[in-house]
Amino acid sequence: MEYDDTHYHGFQLQGELPTIQGKTEEALGKLTGEKTRVMAASRTDAGVHAEGQVVSFRTRSPLPPQTFIKGLNYYLPGDIAVKAAYRAEDSFDVRRSAISREYNYYILNSLSRSPIRRGFSYLVAGHLDIEKMNQASQALIGEHDFASFVTGIGAGIKSTIRTVYRAETKNGEMAIFNMVANSFLPHQVRNTVGPLIRVGLGKMSVDEFYSIIEAKKLGLAKPTAPACGLCLMRVNYPRHFGEM
Repeated sequence: MEYDDTHYHGFQLQGELPTIQGKTEEALGKLTGEKTRVMAASRTDAGVHAEGQVVSFRTRSPLPPQTFIKGLNYYLPGDIAVKAAYRAEDSFDVRRSAISREYNYYILNSLSRSPIRRGFSYLVAGHLDIEKMNQASQALIGEHDFASFVTGIGAGIKSTIRTVYRAETKNGEMAIFNMVANSFLPHQVRNTVGPLIRVGLGKMSVDEFYSIIEAKKLGLAKPTAPACGLCLMRVNYPRHFGEM
């Protein structure tokens, strides 16, 4: 699924507030006549967008996957879309079966704002030293305790240890920080980008960034970058859905 979360409160149900999960379950109900609960590979926060979210649900409906795509897109609002649909094995777990998730954080490094990109990037006017940001990012790669990059520990989180496979920033007026990990802690990417921007602006040294990682102290990494610049790009599985 792909969605623009500007007008929602994240993926997960939030009472009467509009969410991606809520809109998806409403659309499924209209299409199948069933009351269906959906699960997501990554429960994105309010304001965080997705280009490659993966959602699963169980249904008794005999409709083929292509009909689910067309039917759901008919009932979903214009800022939410289903891009593909597959039938999976009964043993498939959309969260536990995933081997990694990939996020991009978009930083508009410009002296002037962009009305078009405003809802999908974070404006940073000062010059960013991308080389130093990437030097600092190298310390993130591998298995580490990322407690310093967590804003609160939610129910079900037993460990703050995660494995990061890639963490790098591509240069340009739209600087893109890309991070791939086996899974992410609450606000982990945004709490990583905030200090990295400070490194890029010369307000924090690379050594100081390293010390944040080593401290393993909850909530130490600040500031938290705004949600609007974050986008879930991809969720990876051992096999392609068409092979399940």
